[in-house]
Amino acid sequence: MPAASTSYSQNRPHRARGYVYIAGAALLWGIAATLGRAAFTGRLLPGADALPPIDPLILSQSRTTFSLLVLVPWLGLARGWRSLRLPLRDVGHTFLLGVLGVAASNYFYYLAIQRTNVATAIILQYTAPVWVLIYMVVRGFQKATASRVAAVLLAVGGCAMVIGVVGAGKLRLDAIGVAAATAAAFSFAFYNIAGHNILARYDRWIVLLWVLLAASVFWLVVNPPWKIAAAHYSAMQWLFLLVFSLISVLAPFSLYFAGLQHLEPTHAIVVSCLEPVFSIVIAAAVLGEVMHPMQTAGIVLVLLAIVLVQIPDRKTHDSVVVEPIE
Repeated sequence: MPAASTSYSQNRPHRARGYVYIAGAALLWGIAATLGRAAFTGRLLPGADALPPIDPLILSQSRTTFSLLVLVPWLGLARGWRSLRLPLRDVGHTFLLGVLGVAASNYFYYLAIQRTNVATAIILQYTAPVWVLIYMVVRGFQKATASRVAAVLLAVGGCAMVIGVVGAGKLRLDAIGVAAATAAAFSFAFYNIAGHNILARYDRWIVLLWVLLAASVFWLVVNPPWKIAAAHYSAMQWLFLLVFSLISVLAPFSLYFAGLQHLEPTHAIVVSCLEPVFSIVIAAAVLGEVMHPMQTAGIVLVLLAIVLVQIPDRKTHDSVVVEPIE
């Protein structure tokens, strides 16, 4: 058996776990998308009591801040406060990851929705697999094999079909909105690549802690506490924000970072395209929305992309994913 094939076989258990982790994160993000509907429209389920709409900026800020407030005491008590420290150089790396990756992708995504619509924002954000593949190929970390290129194109095309862009003309172009959605795609690509690199050296919970700290500090500068207090949200709204933060940030990002410890960035970001798939399926099951044949075909394409991206390159030896720190 060729060396590259042997290496792939030896890492197959770790890769399988990585795919499960990323798929789990995508599922939670799909659930969060349904919950987000309540924050923007004021209603979660048909016939349910109305929830006063929540400002997108508060929604973005609370996601990371509440997650941080839950994670800090748990890690401090479970592992000891000294274990949470990082070298100054890597603190800087996690702050870049938190601000330019997590916070920026979130902010630009919501800005894109505001200036265009959800379909435009999602399809442009999910061009991120293209940028990750280009980066990995240009840097010489991976080869542009037929299976990888096909997987990326199928994932992006499948997402377009799932959200109803193909054949429906739902794209709404606006210069600022398109720029914001493209920036969200670059940010998404950035934290896949940068996150994979730092997660090869540190425990994912420690990395997640510092990333959330960076994003929370960033949001405090953008939206200080007195502005939050001026919004006068009710106890029910704050409870919603707490639950939403755990489902949309703390739980899925812990899974996503675990997946990045096991998978190369290209593999991870292609699997992340399950998020709009889960969103559509959940909306159909919970909200009774009709799933059209084009959307079903898109789901099949995304699943096919995930299968294709797993095909090893037997002619070249890609960088082997190190055994993750658990």
